[in-house]
Amino acid sequence: MKYAYDQVYNRPADRSRLSALRDALLAAGHRPEEIRYFTAPGRTELGGNHTDHQHGLVLAAAVDVDTVAAVAPNDLGLVRLWSEGFPPCEISVDPAQNPPAAKESALSLLQGMAALCGPLGKPCGLDIRASSTVLPGGGLSSSASFEVLLAEIFNVLWCGNRLPLLKLAELGQRVENDWFGKPSGRLDQSASAVGGATYMSFANPDAPVVEKLELDLDAAGYALFIINCGASHADLTGEYAAIPGELRKLCACFGKQVLQEVPEEAFYARLPELRKSCGDRAVLRAMHIYEENRRVTAQRDALRRNDFAAFLRLVRESGLSSWRYLQNVTPVGAAAEQPMALTLALCEKLLAGEGACRVHGGGFAGTAQAYVPLERADGFRAEMERVLGTDACQRRTVRAVGAAEVTL
Repeated sequence: MKYAYDQVYNRPADRSRLSALRDALLAAGHRPEEIRYFTAPGRTELGGNHTDHQHGLVLAAAVDVDTVAAVAPNDLGLVRLWSEGFPPCEISVDPAQNPPAAKESALSLLQGMAALCGPLGKPCGLDIRASSTVLPGGGLSSSASFEVLLAEIFNVLWCGNRLPLLKLAELGQRVENDWFGKPSGRLDQSASAVGGATYMSFANPDAPVVEKLELDLDAAGYALFIINCGASHADLTGEYAAIPGELRKLCACFGKQVLQEVPEEAFYARLPELRKSCGDRAVLRAMHIYEENRRVTAQRDALRRNDFAAFLRLVRESGLSSWRYLQNVTPVGAAAEQPMALTLALCEKLLAGEGACRVHGGGFAGTAQAYVPLERADGFRAEMERVLGTDACQRRTVRAVGAAEVTL
């Protein structure tokens, strides 16, 4: 869908970003009338920690940071991408002409998305200038934002704007899994594509159910903060992959692939056997998933009836379950350095029983999430940044618009 600038943004800095990308294309010889503009937001997970890859339930919201691009056609049969902070990328619109890209690279994402979208439309050469305020490692899913941005660009310019938003999310997940090489569910891409606050069921991953929800944090009296604990995601792929991997092994004991297919009563009936064959950590992680799915439904119902106190209680329960059962706060063997655990402990001390906090997203490193009473927001941020560093604690708001073309 196409939106006017003022329907998406309310900050002059965002217009400046788009203008700078436009100017770069103009300097390369493109005409102003042929330049198009695209956006895809970052996301925050509101509930459902690691449930999506088990075909479970999730609450999420798009937020007010995004990846943007100015795009113009070229007659070279090439898609050329310049993205701030990354090496330039160039591929042929003919996938057969492209040698395999290295995993975990921007080139792999571009190559994968073009390979998937090409058969759905009429590929043509494009020059893409992109920049992002969804910082890598910031916990708001910079990779999903970038993937969904590419999907929307190809949707509009190759596929005649025929692909629904959830198709963009599917394409983004496939590219992340198969080309980028990172195992993930579809939560991040779906939240970025659809926009707003959403309740999502992945019981049928090929046709997820998405329900838009009203979430006015200011009206509820709270500020949402995303807090960077200062640890890097580097070398943690194994920790992330172990969660679905252990659950996959457990599900295989029932002849199933994901926990959504395993009745909870059957799981508990075979608990002694599962402990021996899969280990206690896998069992605890499964217990988290079952309970977390119930929490997501309860969170959705709390938002429907405007009961924010109940919503916050469930956020706290989710955080404790992730820490105790899912165990995605501290990497295995970490002793001297436990930045996520310290971040959560500091949040709890500063909140003193009000609001809520929890590990956010994949965990182990990255970010925590906190809901802070508005009157205490400034002091909370100042103290978090005194300990964790300048700009470690960012206030975010929910963005209504997901993946879109924008007119200046």
